[in-house]
Amino acid sequence: MKMNNESLEGDFILVGFSDQPQLEKILFVVVLISYFLTLVGNTAIILVSILDPMLHTPMYYFLTNLSFVDLCFTTSIVPQLLWNLHGPAKTITPIGCAIQLYVSLALGSTECVLLAVMAYDRYAAVCKPLHYATVMHPQLCQSLAGVAWLSGAGNTLIQGTITLRLPLCGNRKIYHFICEVPALIKLACVDTHANEVQLFMASLVLLLLPLALILVSYGYIAQAVMRIRSAQAWRKALGTCGSHLLVVSLFYGTSTAVYIHPNSSYAQSQGKFITLLYTVVTPTLNPLIYTLRNKDVKGAMKRLVQKDQSMRE
Repeated sequence: MKMNNESLEGDFILVGFSDQPQLEKILFVVVLISYFLTLVGNTAIILVSILDPMLHTPMYYFLTNLSFVDLCFTTSIVPQLLWNLHGPAKTITPIGCAIQLYVSLALGSTECVLLAVMAYDRYAAVCKPLHYATVMHPQLCQSLAGVAWLSGAGNTLIQGTITLRLPLCGNRKIYHFICEVPALIKLACVDTHANEVQLFMASLVLLLLPLALILVSYGYIAQAVMRIRSAQAWRKALGTCGSHLLVVSLFYGTSTAVYIHPNSSYAQSQGKFITLLYTVVTPTLNPLIYTLRNKDVKGAMKRLVQKDQSMRE
């Protein structure tokens, strides 16, 4: 990473929600509770998926990766957000801003690809049930997860570095609560058309392309489900895919509004609240969606609790 010298001259000011002080108090409580639930819920899913042998399947391997991404993604943003919401100080150091930008962008990009990988896993489970174990073998699962993580790392190295090298001409106020690419581009005192084009192209590759693959996968899944005559098999197929489809809707519905049209009037006026949804709310809801709608996870948690109680006795 090489930031321009001007970026290191002083702290950035994260304006955030400072124009609505009463809202800040409410948001502090909401974000704090959400962060606690995120830590507990995603940690529980990771531990259960690792400790219960019955969950050592491709679906829960990818779910473990998703929970780990959500844990790190939220942690890269929420502590700074809580600090800014709690007191009058709204600053973040240049190094802190750069770290937040790199880490959050890498993890957000990883989640985009990972959700597409999970959709392919659901496609294999529903459309090729007899060959599922052969198709989704451990080596392929590890490779697909590796592609997701490498995509996130590559995207953040390119976008993050280009953004941090923009001249700021003394602009230190970030009209957002997070150091992310669209907000930092607005600080530049030069023509940023090339950066906006680059951001749009990256969004096409890491947002719209995975979303298109997800939609294609669910198109085939829908065709397969329509051919199912057994009501029990129908419910099982919908239960298998319902949780993932709901998570996809939450994540992509909010992130695309910010990154596909960052300069639209809607993105500029509601951008902070939309970002709050996919950085704070969605990682909180993900474990709830997967546990409340998933009998396997609930059963695994029950077995672990019973095992712990029997060991104590």
